[in-house]
Amino acid sequence: MESVKPHAVCIPLPAQGHINPMLKFAKLLHYKGFHITFVHTDFNYHRLVKSRALDSLKGLDDFRFETISDGLPSTNQRGILELPALCTTMQVHGLRSLHDLITKLNASSVVPPVSCIVSDGVMGFTLKAAQEFGIPEVMLFIYS
Repeated sequence: MESVKPHAVCIPLPAQGHINPMLKFAKLLHYKGFHITFVHTDFNYHRLVKSRALDSLKGLDDFRFETISDGLPSTNQRGILELPALCTTMQVHGLRSLHDLITKLNASSVVPPVSCIVSDGVMGFTLKAAQEFGIPEVMLFIYS
C-alpha cells in the first residue's frame, strides 16, 4: 500500500515580513516530504504573479499556491495603515475562503487530504477551520 504524503496548508499574515519566513518554513517542510499548499490573499497572489516571483517553484507538483479573500475592496492598496481593517475583514472573509479551500483540497484526487494547518500566530481564524475539519494546527509567531 502506497503511503500518502502529509499535506500542510501554510497561511501567513499577508505582509512581506510574515510571508517570507513562512515560505522558508514551507520549503523546509516540503524538503522533509510534505505536500505544501501555500495560501496567499488574492491581492498578494496577483502581485506575485506580475513580478514572476513564483517561477522558482514551477514544476513542483507537490508545492502549490492557492488564494483566499481578505475581504477588502480591490481599490484598497493594503498599506500599513490598512492593517487594522485587514485584520478585521480576514476574520470573516478569510475564514469563509479557507473553509472553501480546505473543502476543495480534500475533495481533490490530485492532492492528498489536508493533514495540518501551519498559520501565522495572528491569523486566529485558522483555528476555527482546523477545529471544524478536525485537523491539527501549528501557529508560528513570526517576527521580522
